[in-house]
Amino acid sequence: MSSDGAYSHHRLPVSLEPHDLERLLWVLVAVSLIGDIVTTFVGLHLGLAESNPIARSAIEGYGLAGMLALKAFAVAVGLLCRPLLPAAYRPIVPAGLAVPWVLAVCINLYMISLVV
Repeated sequence: MSSDGAYSHHRLPVSLEPHDLERLLWVLVAVSLIGDIVTTFVGLHLGLAESNPIARSAIEGYGLAGMLALKAFAVAVGLLCRPLLPAAYRPIVPAGLAVPWVLAVCINLYMISLVV
């Protein structure tokens, strides 16, 4: 049995080094963080409820400042843990922050669309 040409390697159409990918993902973190905060507060203004009990407590206790502090804490943990990883794996840190926030934005937009 021969494996000549049996496996093809798929590459992105652009060359993306780990540090470039990480930079791009940090931009996504910033955009998704802002999107999550904006859509959360729009939803709350429209009468929706925050489903995350930690975020709900922060918002109920401190409003926008509580939400910003919660997001800042998450980013700080990511930045503190980042140097512990080899350079090639560092993009996992902003990806781990951005993915849940992008999902939260999508869910928030869906919920807002149901009440508008």
